[in-house]
Formats: sequence, structure tokens, C-alpha cells
Amino acid sequence: MTEKNITIRLEKKDDYRAVENLTRDSFWNVYRPGCMEHYVLHCYRDDPAFVPELDFVMEMNGELIGQVIYVRSEIDCADGRRIPVMTFGPICIAPAYKRQGYGKKLLDYSVEQAGKMGAGALVITGNILFYGKSGFVPAKTKGIRYADDPDAEYFLVKELVPGFLDGVSGTYRDPEGYFVCEKNPEAFEEFEASFPKKEKLKLPGQLF
Repeated sequence: MTEKNITIRLEKKDDYRAVENLTRDSFWNVYRPGCMEHYVLHCYRDDPAFVPELDFVMEMNGELIGQVIYVRSEIDCADGRRIPVMTFGPICIAPAYKRQGYGKKLLDYSVEQAGKMGAGALVITGNILFYGKSGFVPAKTKGIRYADDPDAEYFLVKELVPGFLDGVSGTYRDPEGYFVCEKNPEAFEEFEASFPKKEKLKLPGQLF
């Protein structure tokens, strides 16, 4: 997609390190001192759940300013069914371009492409004030609970196929790929050490 000076395109192998740097800069000290999202992204590219057709970067006048990846996941239903859905993330915008509408533009484009690929619904943990603008609603209103917090208002869903979740009652667990840092902290620390040193800060509002 090209619009004025903005281009959204598939990530290429040559982009990998620059995208990891972008992700690290965007998430640094936001949810925890330092961040782990760049390592999650690094590892997910080799994960079977990764969807390469939905691995997008955003450029402004040729400058890399955003990225998003999608992964396949599922809802475990009370009746034994497993309903295939997708989730996404990390999704980020470079710090200098945050809160200017670029994140929503990248999200909406990627959601549209997920729908074209046949995804019936998307789930995400996030802020309803942001994702609600793109049609996401609390998942519990659709009968889906988040395994880590069944009453979570921040666990959200968007149907891409109308009625896709009709009659569905179940639980969602984050894909295993999001826990690579906890599972292999030594590998994460080695990866992190390959980047320029940045100061880790404990700040108000962090989740961890």
C-alpha cells in the first residue's frame, strides 16, 4: 500500500535487524524496564505459527517507522472444538511518530489483509481506547475468556467474518511463541547484548 509519503509492504530478510532495532526502541521501558518484544519478533520468524504473508513494515519517505506481525492461534471451546483465529504483535511505531495516527493506519491495513487471507476473527490483549477505534470489542462479550484473566476487559476480539463466533464459548491462551524470553533467558540476554546499550528504567505505569 502506498499513500502520499507512506508505504506499507512485506518485511524482507534485509530488513530484519533494522526492524528489531525499531521494535526495541519503540517498546524500551514502556511495559517493563528494558523490553523483550524485539527478541519475540526475532524468534517468531521461525515459528510454525508465524504468518509471513502478514509480516508488514511501514515506511515514510523510505524511513522505517512501523512494523506488525501476525501468528495463528486458536480458541479452546467448552464442547471440545478448537476454533482457528489469529493474533498479532509486536506492533509498533517509532517513538518520534507515535500518537499521530500511523499505528491505526498500519493496524487497519494489516487487519484488512488478514481478512483477505480468510481469518475469521482476531484476538489481542490491548487498550480498548486504541483498538476499539478499529472495531475490536471485549472478547468476553463474544463468549471468549482469556485464560490468564477470565474477566479481562483488555482481552479483545474483532470478527472478520460476520457471525464467525456465533455459538462459540471458550478460552484463549497466548501462543507459546510469546514466552521465548522466559523459557530461554540466557539466549535472550545474549541477543540483547548484541544491541547498543540502553538504560533500563523502572517507570510509573509499567506492567512488569
